[in-house]
Amino acid sequence: MRKYIISNGSTRKKRPVLFNIAAIFAGAVVLTALSAALMNVIVVSSSAPHIISYGKISPDTELYDSELIKETPKYDCIIILGAKVTGTRLSNILEDRTKAGILAYKDGMSDRIIMSGDHGKKDYDEVNAMREYAERLGVSTDDIFLDHAGFSTYESIYRAKNVFGAKRVLIITQKYHLYRAVFIARRLGLDADGISSDFREYGGMPMFEVREIIARCKDFLITLLPERKYDGDVYVLSGSGTVTHDMQPGSHEA
Repeated sequence: MRKYIISNGSTRKKRPVLFNIAAIFAGAVVLTALSAALMNVIVVSSSAPHIISYGKISPDTELYDSELIKETPKYDCIIILGAKVTGTRLSNILEDRTKAGILAYKDGMSDRIIMSGDHGKKDYDEVNAMREYAERLGVSTDDIFLDHAGFSTYESIYRAKNVFGAKRVLIITQKYHLYRAVFIARRLGLDADGISSDFREYGGMPMFEVREIIARCKDFLITLLPERKYDGDVYVLSGSGTVTHDMQPGSHEA
């Protein structure tokens, strides 16, 4: 009987502690989820007005609607954000981004393209693969600037501003990613618009969408911090982009 009472009393003492821990944990989960949802709403809603829609376009599109082009001002540059390559072969996502950027270039949206991606290793080079693809489709090599250290969306946009001196930019990527890219650009003080490059269905999109929800939160918080000072080399977009082509991986050093 005595053992039963001790056991029962011990249980009564532990139950409130475990309950409190569970309540705190549940509250933290709910608060985190609400905060993430709010940050995602802010990113998407603030960027949506700056996404240019040309209606339905496909990989075979040669030009956008000429009437819309007349109303669309020119940009300092078109920024094409990098994605996976296999050797020199572009993934479907990156091929469509590059194609959409080329279409905007041919439409006269800008006569300069910044291709920003991962060239962190000698044997992995997103930016030159993009450049070679664009050159095969008629883009002048002088008009292509390469950012070899675009390891993240934030880095790509930050470097477009501070390495290349861009002020008014047109960003090209898939729509799920475009909201964040435009949000970052505008928070960094760039006059930024975007065009989505969703020419087809892509495998793994549910995973991409989940990752993007987390990435929006990360970059929302990063943009609240003071922008760090950039003391590296600066490339003038009015010059030739060839000076950025033959560079060491992950840098802007020849």
